Amino acid sequence: MPLNHQCKTLLELIAQQGMPDLSLMQVADARAVREQQRLPPGPATQVRDHRIAGPGGELAIREYRPLDTTGTLGALVYFHGGGFVLGSLDSHDALCRQLTVDSGCAVLSVDYRLAPEHKFPRGIEDAYAATCWVHEHARALDVDPKRIAVGGDSAGGALATAVAILVKRRRGPSLAFQLLLYPVTDLRSFDTPSYAENATGYFLTASAMVWFRDHYLAGVADRSDQLASPLGCDELHGLPPALIITAEYDPLRDEAEAYARALHTAGVPCTLTRYDGAIHAFMSMYAYLELGRAAVHEAAVALRKAIGSS
Repeated sequence: MPLNHQCKTLLELIAQQGMPDLSLMQVADARAVREQQRLPPGPATQVRDHRIAGPGGELAIREYRPLDTTGTLGALVYFHGGGFVLGSLDSHDALCRQLTVDSGCAVLSVDYRLAPEHKFPRGIEDAYAATCWVHEHARALDVDPKRIAVGGDSAGGALATAVAILVKRRRGPSLAFQLLLYPVTDLRSFDTPSYAENATGYFLTASAMVWFRDHYLAGVADRSDQLASPLGCDELHGLPPALIITAEYDPLRDEAEAYARALHTAGVPCTLTRYDGAIHAFMSMYAYLELGRAAVHEAAVALRKAIGSS
């Protein structure tokens, strides 16, 4: 399919701003630019901020619930994207609000530690600790411990896959679903056709992914760790059902779709949807992109079906 016309217009606007590729930027500058890229605010929800004890210190979690909702809800523990280096609770506030409203579920967004200050697997351990906290405090949060999902976009999707694997290894807590939005699933080598086809010009570049990986991992050996590259994991059997959404014009397309096939081969129920004409991170840009809005709706429907009212 040709590049979606709204995506094309958005990319042209970004190009006019003259921002250099991330691979040419210092981390602090890249973070500042990312936080300045404010999206229109999401819909109104109930919001509560929590501080919990994490493996490396205090962790922030932002809880979203639909307005005028009472009773016990299913909960999505959400990990934001940003290449393991960028992003925050604020950068993904609008997307989390929209998922909350559309799904009718609670969303708990986790402010995990970022690289390069905190290398792999520290962010994963934060994500797992936050998931355990939600499960352990389910009654106080008014969520159902049997209806907890993990999810995330891009690097956050990688954290969600790792949490699902750790839940199996550590025998808990139980998870009902995985929501994986164009996830990173293979840091071993960037040699797929989608990397070659979409190396430049479509928001996320191949050189930016190298920059992210080099900041995230301590060394080459980490690339093959199954928590860093879950596509190479041999423990996928028994993981919770998943929805994986990919974008056609995205370097990560092929590895995410290969992970969907790997889950299917392992007997894990998995729905895969590719949005033709879309670019990486298009769901976070749903306010500008009809494709993004459609994908958010699909994700919300899947959440409602998996962890909505019993």
